[in-house]
Amino acid sequence: MLKLLLQSLAWLLAHCPERLLHAVSIGLGELMWWTQPKRRRIMLSNLDHAFPDRGPAWCRQMARRSCRRLMETGLFTLAMPALSAERLRGMITASPAMKDLFAAHRAAPFPVVMAAPHMAYWEVQTAISLAVPGPFPEFAAIYRPLRNVTLDTWVRQTRELHGMKLLSRKEGFHGIMRLLKRRGMAAILFDQNARRTGALTLLFDRVCSTTELPGMLAEKTGAQTHAFYARRLAFWRVEIHSERIAAEPESGAITIAVNRWLEHLLATDEEACACWLWAHNRWGEQSEPQIRYRLAAKRNLLPQELAARGLTSLPRRTRFYIRLPNWLGDVVMVLPLLRALRASRPDAAITLIGKASLLPLLRRFGLGDHLLALPPRGAGYFHFFRNLRRHFPDNYLLFTNSQRGDLEAWLTGSRQRFGIIRPGRARPLLSHGYRPPADFDEARHHQLELWTNFMNHFGLSHPPDLAPLQRPAEILPAGIGLIAGSENNPGKRWPVAHWRALISQLPSTLPIRLFGTANDRAITSAIAAGFGPRVQDLAGRTNLDEYCDQLTACELLVTNDTGGMHLANALGVPLLALFGPTNPVRTRPVFAAPVHVAQPPGCPPTGGALLADLTPETVIQKLRTIAPSLLPPAN
Repeated sequence: MLKLLLQSLAWLLAHCPERLLHAVSIGLGELMWWTQPKRRRIMLSNLDHAFPDRGPAWCRQMARRSCRRLMETGLFTLAMPALSAERLRGMITASPAMKDLFAAHRAAPFPVVMAAPHMAYWEVQTAISLAVPGPFPEFAAIYRPLRNVTLDTWVRQTRELHGMKLLSRKEGFHGIMRLLKRRGMAAILFDQNARRTGALTLLFDRVCSTTELPGMLAEKTGAQTHAFYARRLAFWRVEIHSERIAAEPESGAITIAVNRWLEHLLATDEEACACWLWAHNRWGEQSEPQIRYRLAAKRNLLPQELAARGLTSLPRRTRFYIRLPNWLGDVVMVLPLLRALRASRPDAAITLIGKASLLPLLRRFGLGDHLLALPPRGAGYFHFFRNLRRHFPDNYLLFTNSQRGDLEAWLTGSRQRFGIIRPGRARPLLSHGYRPPADFDEARHHQLELWTNFMNHFGLSHPPDLAPLQRPAEILPAGIGLIAGSENNPGKRWPVAHWRALISQLPSTLPIRLFGTANDRAITSAIAAGFGPRVQDLAGRTNLDEYCDQLTACELLVTNDTGGMHLANALGVPLLALFGPTNPVRTRPVFAAPVHVAQPPGCPPTGGALLADLTPETVIQKLRTIAPSLLPPAN
């Protein structure tokens, strides 16, 4: 029944006026554009990634033209079995280079591999014999068989009417090898997403998986490699082209060269660009969730690609957006994973979204390609995220756990939105979630371990980089620093009297700096009162850059469990961290710098005691053990 329907449709289309069919193809193209938003967004995203300087209007125009060309091709493919050879000869011409190739092959046969892209009218290439004079050589193409056996048989018969043979993928390799050894010609579509069986290459500076089959066949048989495509001249009028691919006779070099040829064609010829199938998922292999944060394929040709392009590192064309936590300490604990992601996906442009007050820290250490400050809360807050749709994020990673953060991600239009889904908490706006194992007790594992498992679940291949961030030159006099405040939990603050008792037992010649925010000034002022100039109160008097400089000038830091503790640790500053009610197992500093923890007597390792029960004498005793050069032993 389906075969009869297709035969009837072919006859009908073959006998319709071409003007009418042209109008129908335009209408169907517009219908596809307006009624398939997901496919429309894929096209626009692909075009914007490939041509970031052309602008949104050009991308929309090109995508709509591509829809129309796809519909033209579909109508022609359906009608082709019912088109006579005489009529096809009026529609199809061969370029001079194509005619020259066939003439040379007739004079002295040699094997030829035809690398064919997904251009409009690709089916017309099966009728190439009608456009070139003289005897037609042995010519075959590999195709994907249809599941319906009856329909598949009909398709093969109609495509083989004009001399080209079709070989299914299952039998194609060996059949094509034999054909090439007989000095025939073989056509192979090369620009599909080859998934795990392909090789990592670049197309428009963006990592993709490409089949090596044309290159492998050419290398094994000594065949010439030619690009083979139909160029649209007008509605149902095409010229079939051939271009010699100049490359070393090695599979990888040929694979790279045909990709480079396609890239050049699409970048320099707008009609060819409109005829390419932008709606397919050409770069999709590296977007599969389970390998999203690493590069994975059967073979890696990227070093050869970089050498061929004269580059020393991969262009950063894949767009990763990362929503950072809201607290300084949590942001610092994320930094080792940002560095791991950079190593695992060197092709990614990383955009970090976080509080404006935290961006100078990220800018200081070059931890993102782009930094976006969260807008002020209000009417325009979510509009900010809606506007990010125009940048076509490829992936959105959330270190937040709120419905607000999930809505932010959803509004950007990113098809991938990754987050952690804890038991009993639904996050329907995520596209993919990581669910910690049931036996994973967060109180007994560090926060970084949970985040690492989360990113490993999506393919991260490098461990967190725990090396301290590069420290600037120390231009300030040495001394000891104290962080006495805590923004989000008064219970984490060591009492003012304890801090004063500690200072009174430190050597009188030792410079002391008190750190904190403007909100901590009442605390730091009470601590510093009466000690004179040797205790410098810097709370609220430094910006984030100055804060970092002051911290790195300290030989040692004594600190509550607060964001400054994590920042100092990331800068490599040795520190003694005071924990009481909070859990050092879960939130202790993570960078590979000297860290010592002090807890009140009898406090469980996971916290839960009053910090006031940690005496100044206990802290002094720890300091003498940690830094005997600063605090000599008691007499």
